[in-house]
Amino acid sequence: MKLLLNSFQNRLEMLFPGLIVVGTIAAAAGFLSSHYKAPVMLFALLIGIAFNFLSSDERCAPGIEFSSKKILRFGVALLGFRVTLDQILGLGTNALLFIPLLVILSIALSWGIAKLMGRQHLFGLLTACAVAICGASAALAVASVLPNWKDKHRDTLFTVVCVTALSTFAMIAYPILFSMLDFSEAEMGILIGSTIHDVAQVVGAGYAVSNETGDVATFIKLLRISMLPIVVIVIALLLKSDNESNTISGKAFPWFALAFAVCLLVNSTGLIPAVVSEFLSSVSQWFLVFAIAGLGVSTSLKSMMELGGKSIALVVLQTVVLLVIAVLAVSTDYI
Repeated sequence: MKLLLNSFQNRLEMLFPGLIVVGTIAAAAGFLSSHYKAPVMLFALLIGIAFNFLSSDERCAPGIEFSSKKILRFGVALLGFRVTLDQILGLGTNALLFIPLLVILSIALSWGIAKLMGRQHLFGLLTACAVAICGASAALAVASVLPNWKDKHRDTLFTVVCVTALSTFAMIAYPILFSMLDFSEAEMGILIGSTIHDVAQVVGAGYAVSNETGDVATFIKLLRISMLPIVVIVIALLLKSDNESNTISGKAFPWFALAFAVCLLVNSTGLIPAVVSEFLSSVSQWFLVFAIAGLGVSTSLKSMMELGGKSIALVVLQTVVLLVIAVLAVSTDYI
């Protein structure tokens, strides 16, 4: 027992400096977000990048890496407390069929676009999943099961920045666009929930139109989020047997994706008080902010700029593909 306590204490002492750095960045991001009404993850990224020099500090590096990997996985697992089976089943049969098809088709087409544009195939898969499922959270979750490649941290951070920026733009532009196309409030809710990447922006766009639109948009978005563990597990299993991806062959099963599903099921039982569920959902959010802050510190702005306009164009095109699929489905009364 004493050996265990000593080991834990040594581990904590090693991680403490880096965790303090990341925690301070996360707290500052939360403060700025609450005062300036902008995405907390975006602030965490920008502040983290400003402290990139600390990633080479031997005292801080272990805690920063722990935040961007281990804390990330706990955050993704606890995302399950944001949704229940009743909410998912309440969307109806068409929605339950439409959203998985939307996600799969969007990932396939987006990955194809990335290959046509000559982008690295793992980077293309990362951006495709981020666009198709739930933005920054999906990018972080999928990146954690992808094999390592040169500049993986940079590419992950770039994806998070892009999908967050596009979500903010879509929150303003999509309600106007869908109104001009004469969709009903319920249809607008379906479209907003199907096409905007991040949860906060879905809520903001939906309730800016009406309560009905906001409710439908939120439920559709939660159904997209429920696809995350399935996609992560499938990617992990496929790449495990991929001869080109030997680096993942010894990788552990993505328990956090399975834990997401378990949290969803537990949350669906109704045995957990709403206040506890909301608390765990908030913990999940802050764990992800910690993870993004850690990624920010690990990535230099110079390396981000090296990606250039072609990579930005890729994520924009993938976003447009998702939008077109959703609009066609709603226009043809598929859903």
